[in-house]
Amino acid sequence: MEDRLPFLTRIERPIAGILKDRPEDFRVDEIPAYEPSGAGEHLYVRFEKTSVDTRDAVRRIAEVLGCDPRDAGFAGLKDRHAITTQWASFHRGEPSKLEGVELEGVRVLEAKRHVNKLRTGHLRGNRFRVRLRGAPREDEAAARAVIAELERQGVPNYFGDQRFGRDRANLPRARAWLVEGGKPPRDSFERKLFVSVLQSELFNTMCAARVREGTLGAIVEGDLCRKEESGGLFVATDVAVENERAARFEISATGPMFGAKMRWPEGEAKRREEETLAAAGLDLDALARFAKYGEGTRRPYRMRLGAPTLEVDDEGLVLAFDLPSGGYATVVIRELTRTE
Repeated sequence: MEDRLPFLTRIERPIAGILKDRPEDFRVDEIPAYEPSGAGEHLYVRFEKTSVDTRDAVRRIAEVLGCDPRDAGFAGLKDRHAITTQWASFHRGEPSKLEGVELEGVRVLEAKRHVNKLRTGHLRGNRFRVRLRGAPREDEAAARAVIAELERQGVPNYFGDQRFGRDRANLPRARAWLVEGGKPPRDSFERKLFVSVLQSELFNTMCAARVREGTLGAIVEGDLCRKEESGGLFVATDVAVENERAARFEISATGPMFGAKMRWPEGEAKRREEETLAAAGLDLDALARFAKYGEGTRRPYRMRLGAPTLEVDDEGLVLAFDLPSGGYATVVIRELTRTE
């Protein structure tokens, strides 16, 4: 696995410790893009769940409200083997029905009305608190050095292994359909899933190449760059100037989530993306055939590690940090443990 996704940092020896030994060892708190206004036909419910996946938690709340869970909205899926908090919206939900309710694995924290449905991506990021149980105290200095380097350079914005299913089993299934021309899945959800899986694998391939050549935080001629503050995209023409901005973390280069409507970079950056697409056995015609299930977009090659803290106690090492929407905490942890 190390050869497939290279590490950004160096460490003398991997930090030992058990991840997710207990649900409380992995906590995720959603950082919403906005707060509910208090008025509107959608009921926003903030809840805490323990050892329950997001869809099951939303279904249980919907049943209490008498709402159709298929009409519910949420900004993203949260880990099952963890304690997590997040918002979900329910159309025409009545908050009084949640008063004093007890649900297995789910605790309702608050409920407010809002004008629109909560949708995927309506999220600023997540705050993680992760314990490596059993990590020795003498590893503290090495851990702090790794975290400091990730804070300085940014974290490789890899998709974590959980993106590809158990034992990465969804990837060969995606290739069999999308690359080899096999029979497509019957279920529309699976078709979207497999397109996403292949897009994610190709993004990881290109991100890994940046890490190997030492250009994760640098700008290549023609890169389609993202402004960190506004999210706006632009093509890099003056590489020297843009590399100065990248060094200040004002901008970051983006990589492809290949699709028919994806915006392409120019010059050298475009050439690299075209080579990656061709090496995967795909072309523009193939992207057009699958556009219904994945139009394509851009994803920054790196993500900012926000407000990191590190504590060491008798039970191990505790790391807390913010990541933007779509970022995987396991990508940070693997830099310490050198394991997936």
